[in-house]
Amino acid sequence: MTETEAALQALARNVRAARTRAGLSLDELGRRAKVSKGALVALEKAQGNPNFATLVRLADTLGVSVSALTEGRTEQRVRVVDSATVMPLWKGEHGSEARLMLTTGGPAPTEIWRWTLEPGEEYPSHPHQVGVSETVSVTAGEMVLVVAGTEHPVAAGQTATFDADTTHTYRGTGTGTCHLIMTVHLPPGPA
Repeated sequence: MTETEAALQALARNVRAARTRAGLSLDELGRRAKVSKGALVALEKAQGNPNFATLVRLADTLGVSVSALTEGRTEQRVRVVDSATVMPLWKGEHGSEARLMLTTGGPAPTEIWRWTLEPGEEYPSHPHQVGVSETVSVTAGEMVLVVAGTEHPVAAGQTATFDADTTHTYRGTGTGTCHLIMTVHLPPGPA
């Protein structure tokens, strides 16, 4: 089995399990997440190629993290993740990218992301479920964080946090690549 096939199998298993735990039919999950029933059927059969926005909508609707949908089973007490081994979940046209490094366990998980943003390139995000907050720590370069239409410059050495249940956009600015660590803090979900 190839790495891609294994990833699709894990995604199919995790989506089906989360949907079942939530007590949702394919129709109801599709309606709430704004994903077609056909796409969900294909996804649960480990077919197709869902995009990042679809994964985020499914995770939000199911009350789980994106990595809870994408990761295989882990039994390790300590996980060390090398960014070179993690496939980007989003790539911009000019070289920007986002990699979901890992998600912490527990009743209120936190996703840890590594992002690069090239000058002028941006990623617009739809609102997440109520209770989700995000933190952005810029380690090199500079960016503009746009939350509910208001721009907030964030430069190397600065950290910003916000409630992510509204529209928000990450935009690279300046003359060089912006490197940042983003955390997504999820509200406690179903046990």
